[in-house]
Formats: sequence, C-alpha cells, structure tokens
Amino acid sequence: MSRQTLLSILGAALLVSAAPAAARAGRPKPTQTSTKKKTSTRTSKRKSKVTKVKAQIAPTPDRIKEIQTALQRQGAYDGEPTGKWDDATVEALRNYQDKNGLSPTGKIDALTLEKLGLGSATAGKSAPTPAASSPPAPSATTLPAATSTAAPADPPAK
Repeated sequence: MSRQTLLSILGAALLVSAAPAAARAGRPKPTQTSTKKKTSTRTSKRKSKVTKVKAQIAPTPDRIKEIQTALQRQGAYDGEPTGKWDDATVEALRNYQDKNGLSPTGKIDALTLEKLGLGSATAGKSAPTPAASSPPAPSATTLPAATSTAAPADPPAK
C-alpha cells in the first residue's frame, strides 16, 4: 500500500471516531446517567404517621346525670339520676324519642339533646345558607340613563 492511501485510511478512521464527540459538544450533558443505581433492599425504619379520626367519646357521669334529670322532668325516667348509662336510662330515652317524633334508638344524638333542652339551638340543622344578595347600589361613577336634551327638529320647509 502506498503511503498516501495509508494516511487517508487513518484520517478517515479518526474522523469517524471523533464524530460522536463533536455532535455532543453543542448539547448540554444529560442529568441522569444510563447506569442504574443499586436500590437498598432493607426496609425503612420510619413509619408513616397515620392520623386517626377522633371518635365520639362516652358521656361523663355528670353529663349522664343531666340527661337522666331532663328525662325525669319530662316524665320519661323513673327513679333517681345515678350517672350510669344503664338499661333503664336507654329505655327511658327510647320512650322519650318515640313520644317526641324522633328516631327511637335509645342512643344520645343532637336532636334528642336539643329536645331535652341540653343541646345547642343549631344541633341537627343543616349548614347556614347565605342571604340572597341584593343588586349593587349605584356608584358615583355610574352615569344616569341618557335623556334627550336636543331641541325639536324644525318643520320641513315648503
């Protein structure tokens, strides 16, 4: 082979090998490499915090006495208020609910407490609705309706 042919082949090989590097020179480097990172197989020791919804708590003995006293005033509970939620109290509450048009479950609910005079005035009612809005008052920048102040037209000439 001639020396000129050998140099031509060597130059072509250099150009071909340098072409990918030259093509990448104008672009920014990718942020992620193509090699995979090893992932850890051990479990995390951190536990995710689960928020619990607060459940309704049982009434205190004092609150039970208030309910028994209110039932006694209404004639639904016989005996002295004890502060214990027993079968006699459940039956008295069920009878009271039935006589007053409430669902006779024997369980304390907002409507029953309201009827007994122990709840709030808004117990068991729906959320408040906003008042109907009235049309906005005219502002100082509002112009009154246009009125005609032009002089009457002249009668046609004869």
